[in-house]
Amino acid sequence: MANDSGYRGQAETDVENRIDEPGQYKVLMHNDNYTTMDFVVDVLRRIFHMPVDRAAAVMMQVHTKGVATCGIYTREIAETRIARVRAAAQQAKFPLKCTMEKV
Repeated sequence: MANDSGYRGQAETDVENRIDEPGQYKVLMHNDNYTTMDFVVDVLRRIFHMPVDRAAAVMMQVHTKGVATCGIYTREIAETRIARVRAAAQQAKFPLKCTMEKV
């Protein structure tokens, strides 16, 4: 907002120019006793665009530690990836669980 002289104060400009970065969320995949390792690798490759060696490493972390991070995304992208994992798991009749948490 300009004052009578047309001058914009530095504080006003700083507030108007400040853009908040979107929140970041970790997408987590959880281990279960039914979903096959091959299916998990396939999901990591197709939905999270991981190369085979990275997908296999993340799958092993899920298997051995119970949970692994698949990626860090904005909220909307994280929600979309989780929905795609759930749809693929449901279609394949696996109980694969994927969640997200704020970074």
